[in-house]
Amino acid sequence: MSQQQHAAPAPTPRPDTAVATVARHRDWWRDAVIYQVYPRSFADSDGDGMGDLEGVRARLPYLRDLGVDAVWLSPFYASPQADAGYDVADYRAVDPMFGNLLDADALIRDAHLLGLRVIVDLVPNHSSDQHEWFKRALAEGPGSPLRERYHFRPGKGADGELPPNDWESIFGGPAWTRITEPDGTPGEWYLHLFAPEQPDFNWEHPAVGDEFRSILRFWLDIGVDGFRIDVAHGLVKAEGLPDLGSHDQVKLLGNDVMPFFDQDGVHEIYRQWRLVLDEYAGERIFVAEAWTPTVERTAHYVRPDELHQAFNFQYLSTAWDAKELREVIDRTLEAMRPVGAPATWVLSNHDVTRHATRFANPPGLGTQIRTAGDRELGLRRARAASLLMLALPGSAYVYQGEELGLPDVVDLADEVRQDPAYFRGAGQDGFRDGCRVPIPWTREGSSYGFGGGGSWLPQPESWGELSVEAQNGVPGSTLELYRSALALRRARPDLGAGDSVEWLRAPEGVLAFRRGEFVCVANTTGESVTVPSYGRVLLASGDPAEADGETKVPADTTVWWTAV
Repeated sequence: MSQQQHAAPAPTPRPDTAVATVARHRDWWRDAVIYQVYPRSFADSDGDGMGDLEGVRARLPYLRDLGVDAVWLSPFYASPQADAGYDVADYRAVDPMFGNLLDADALIRDAHLLGLRVIVDLVPNHSSDQHEWFKRALAEGPGSPLRERYHFRPGKGADGELPPNDWESIFGGPAWTRITEPDGTPGEWYLHLFAPEQPDFNWEHPAVGDEFRSILRFWLDIGVDGFRIDVAHGLVKAEGLPDLGSHDQVKLLGNDVMPFFDQDGVHEIYRQWRLVLDEYAGERIFVAEAWTPTVERTAHYVRPDELHQAFNFQYLSTAWDAKELREVIDRTLEAMRPVGAPATWVLSNHDVTRHATRFANPPGLGTQIRTAGDRELGLRRARAASLLMLALPGSAYVYQGEELGLPDVVDLADEVRQDPAYFRGAGQDGFRDGCRVPIPWTREGSSYGFGGGGSWLPQPESWGELSVEAQNGVPGSTLELYRSALALRRARPDLGAGDSVEWLRAPEGVLAFRRGEFVCVANTTGESVTVPSYGRVLLASGDPAEADGETKVPADTTVWWTAV
């Protein structure tokens, strides 16, 4: 792989004591709260309108004070940015827009000094079409050994003018692109389950596995504490690349095992990776982004000899409804228990509409929504949902800005959008830009404190009053609610730990459960409900009223109690 894009020499590999400054907590990942940083939208240190690693580094004390355990960084690798960095040209280099390897090294070191762990994205399903392997595969022509590291196939039809099969790109259109050979003639086709600029690796080729084990060691030697695996359910394709036999395939995702997703062969890859990770001290971890038909299939990824965690997309996709929430909570805990893995809980990320906006709209609209809905209602439900999530056993993920109660920016003009799916028909809705708008730090300024030179996506005028500055130290603000919740979670062993809840009787539309001395009640209805007072109120997303041994819980409100 080319090293020419390195903007700085590689840092010296660290000894296994690299994470010694991180507070020791055995199996820390089982109940960790992990904060997702989308680097281009978090903080801009050089005023070019794009967030960078130095900006993240400067804001690490904020994350420590927020009370999270680890930081997960979305991709910052060398990339043409055809898909916001998920098209990687060099897995051992930092893209100049984000800094260089020394910046990454300094960020990791500072995080460890502050007691924070660092998880980085890994993108093994596909590379950029500017990756050295792929460029050579094109230049060397038919028969090049490099083409075997991707999925190159002859086309169908009399002149090979049709794609090799009927697979469709997640971003819309066919999952195949035909190339022009070096002699100028129409040639083979290559597979890309996402954008044409993202050719899929062929994981049947041993060189691919060798390369990624080397990449793992490169970043582990620098000191990262783990990897979030992008499209972990991809990598392996069904033998023979069979036709699917249907159109609008993106609508089938998550409902069935596809010939290009969630194939059983991926698990042997992760067993090999786990052997590499276990050579390193400090409890490094793998986190899977695995969209599967059921939470039971998700559990396959976190068996004891594979990965440590897998995102719970079934939970993220659940409406603000007590019955539906209880069902997915029970199924999640039951599925994870046999494999000894912690459940994970997540409400928002860089690919879906923020939950403050999802919950502001009627249920059933999916995870990419184009309307603002009732913002007051959305924020109230988002705060309640966050307290519910943080009360569940397992690990929780917080997406940057949700601690500020940020809504999605649903009214971005067409000309400023940058989501590649937006420009391709029949794929994802392409409205992910709305959750990627740079977050506000101050009430005023060219980008509300994001940086000195504006922001790569325009921020709404309302951003100032949602900023960290506007909410800092303000009782009842969403920021202070998160800080209080995370402090309580860290201080109390009955929060986060374990693998079960004790459900309590509750009115219809209300969830109530006990965990040791702790009780959580979440009212998902639009009306106040009366429940027993379970002790001393620790925290609430609204304003409960206690009288005569009972508590009136307002609509769309979650309350935490302790018996002692």
